[in-house]
Amino acid sequence: MWRDPGQPADSYYQVRPECTDVPKSKFKIKAGKTLSSRKWQAAFTPEGYLDISKTLSRIYRGGIHPSIRGEVWEFLLGCYDPKSTFDERDQIRQRRRVQYVRWKEECRQIFPVVGSGKFITAPVITEDGQPIQEPLVMLETNQDRGPSQDGNSAEIGSSHAYATNQSRTNASCSEMVKELTSHGPLDQKVIQWMLTLHQIGLDVHRTDRTLVFYEKQKNLSKLWDILAVYAWIDTDVGYCQGMSDLCSPMIMLLEDEADAFWCFERLMRRLRGNFRCTGRTVGVETQLSNLAEITQVIDPKLHQHLDALGGGDYLFAFRMLMVLFRREFSFCDSLYLWEMMWALEYDPDLFTVYEELELNGEKREGSKGRAKSIRHYGKFERENMKNGAANSEGPLPMSVFLVASVLKDKSSKLLHEARGLDDVVKILNDMTGNLDAKKACSGAMKLHRKYLKKAKKA
Repeated sequence: MWRDPGQPADSYYQVRPECTDVPKSKFKIKAGKTLSSRKWQAAFTPEGYLDISKTLSRIYRGGIHPSIRGEVWEFLLGCYDPKSTFDERDQIRQRRRVQYVRWKEECRQIFPVVGSGKFITAPVITEDGQPIQEPLVMLETNQDRGPSQDGNSAEIGSSHAYATNQSRTNASCSEMVKELTSHGPLDQKVIQWMLTLHQIGLDVHRTDRTLVFYEKQKNLSKLWDILAVYAWIDTDVGYCQGMSDLCSPMIMLLEDEADAFWCFERLMRRLRGNFRCTGRTVGVETQLSNLAEITQVIDPKLHQHLDALGGGDYLFAFRMLMVLFRREFSFCDSLYLWEMMWALEYDPDLFTVYEELELNGEKREGSKGRAKSIRHYGKFERENMKNGAANSEGPLPMSVFLVASVLKDKSSKLLHEARGLDDVVKILNDMTGNLDAKKACSGAMKLHRKYLKKAKKA
């Protein structure tokens, strides 16, 4: 029987020609399996209601065609209700775009680099709110930044020209800060926000730098603007390293900056607990603790071995959970993994919950109500519902089971070859670019069912 081998999807996310060591994507666009533009359009009624159950099934079977990925993600992440009409969604979209422009203007009024098509990579303010005026700080931060990192010689020019241009931007920023502080002491919220701006800039330069898309200054600036605005409105979390990896695909998939912002904001609703720091702990430690508990139940020998090596806190899995496997998979495969995971975890109440919290000015995840039809939930979420799976924080996210699945797959190698934590890290790093997203999701689902059964008996 003939099988469609599929069309490679790498051409939709072009890699710079000099980056020859970038892993090829395993994701293939397959007729009859991948959610195509035609199937996507056919999933809507004339009024605009979406058949979400068929859509979820199709996504899990073969992912989403890159040409429609952005608009499908808006539903998976809870930006829109599948039971809304085209007109209702247009109204919501326009309202959100206006809101984003307002927030961005608030930021621009404080710091005019926002929205200017530029961004900063050097600190411009001290922790007590004083402008940083030493030219050395600016030059040291920017003198070695050229086309090798940005890759866009047509727009940026030579290394020296780029460094000079960026130094001027930072120098003018210093003048802006002096002007801002001349009116009296700055508000603590303003100081905290401005302290993050150069860190965002440094991370923007490091994010997906192998992609042609980020050769353009305007795309780098758009990423910086969105992260800067998010840091302004979410004062609990602000900005943390790793957020640029989560936001970057949104910029590429959604042309309108405001739409990309809201898609990222909805993703952060799920993940912001990982980035929240309280005292001496980081939010992701809760998920690491959950991972340890799952591994102890599923593979006691592996857990015992890792614990004996000093890895019982599972900190070696920190990065996987923080940026959802962005570093372990190729760019295209990580997007495929995300959409399968979101389809499996899908909860049709997300939109309502997020909208209610938005109206109340809250950013937390919120408790969920239950819709009547179980068909509208993702497969992973249905398993949780059937088994009443929940701890004090709610059901465990699928990402934890994905990491557990990867560890289980490498169990034999870890048991026989890991003699210290350095070996554990090396074995896991060697997986980069070699993992199969579909296999990882299937393995996570199997472990999830097994864990629920064992937990129920216990």
